[in-house]
Amino acid sequence: MATQTMTSRQRWLALLDRKTPDRVPTDFWSTSELLERLKRDLDCSGDDALWRKLHIDRPRHIGPSCKLQHHPDDPAAGIWGTRSQTIDYGAGSYGEIAYSPLAHMRTVSQIHAFRWPQPDDFDYAPITQALNSDDGTRIIAAGHYEPFLLYCNLRGMEQAFEDLILNPDIADAILGHIFDFHLEHNRRIFDAGRGKIDFFYLAEDLGAQTGPLMSLDTYRRFLLPNQSKMADLARSYGVRIFYHTDGAARVFLPDLIDRVGIDILNPIQWRCPGMERENLAADFGDRVIFHGAIDNQQTLPFGTPDDVREEVRETLRIFRGANFRGWICAPCHNIQPNTPTENVVAMYETIHELGAAG
Repeated sequence: MATQTMTSRQRWLALLDRKTPDRVPTDFWSTSELLERLKRDLDCSGDDALWRKLHIDRPRHIGPSCKLQHHPDDPAAGIWGTRSQTIDYGAGSYGEIAYSPLAHMRTVSQIHAFRWPQPDDFDYAPITQALNSDDGTRIIAAGHYEPFLLYCNLRGMEQAFEDLILNPDIADAILGHIFDFHLEHNRRIFDAGRGKIDFFYLAEDLGAQTGPLMSLDTYRRFLLPNQSKMADLARSYGVRIFYHTDGAARVFLPDLIDRVGIDILNPIQWRCPGMERENLAADFGDRVIFHGAIDNQQTLPFGTPDDVREEVRETLRIFRGANFRGWICAPCHNIQPNTPTENVVAMYETIHELGAAG
């Protein structure tokens, strides 16, 4: 049992090694508007000051720099050829895809002829430079792979899902280009990390609010093989796998844990069917670390501070239990601007008070 104060990095790594940290690690996900308001309300001069004030074990995310300002064939588009627009919803704004460059393509040859990004378009030296000056107190995250989200941006969401059923040859071609880029891109990231990268962001939103977004067979046909290969690449560098999927994704978890080999599962939307915390802890608690689980759709925005405290207590009881199973306390996605500051503070104060080892 831990008897001394750990750094944030030590806390995460202890949990990943199935050892008991000095307290439950924490993380923070929010919109930029909510983050800026919290810093104002809590009189914090910057992000690091906020992490210290609320005892947040925020990972440090690093990456390469891109040499391109836009897609070679479209100065109005990003490097993947997509264009976005900003949508204002009153309390804040978000980016939405406004143009999908592959939307009207009908043949595999058209897909292959598209100007795809290349790893040579990136400079990986900033990763090594950042790690050379890092003080080692925060866990390091680098690299990512979320192919079907990118596919939807390139093709349009409706057409992307239709392709999985009606146009499998086009789906294979697009997903193949996305995989080939990311395999070499992530390899160069891990090389630049020189053994100092702790975890890698692997993701795909497989669940909606009430059920899966695709069948298990479709997932196994189009996504599982390359997710496994990307996870194998990360493991070959000693990098752990942080996996993100929203919603009701219960049917996919055995494959993700046993075949992909994920280490951390995020975000645990426990109000979705099949994602009940008790069942997840009983079925998978000895094989994966849970990350998230504090509800940002109901409890955090619309509950009272006491409601938030009770949810933290209940989640801690479930995921710790008699034996320390493994939980990183965090919201179950980005905290939205309609969330009261006092509710955010209640979450972190409660886990700091109750989450100590013992």
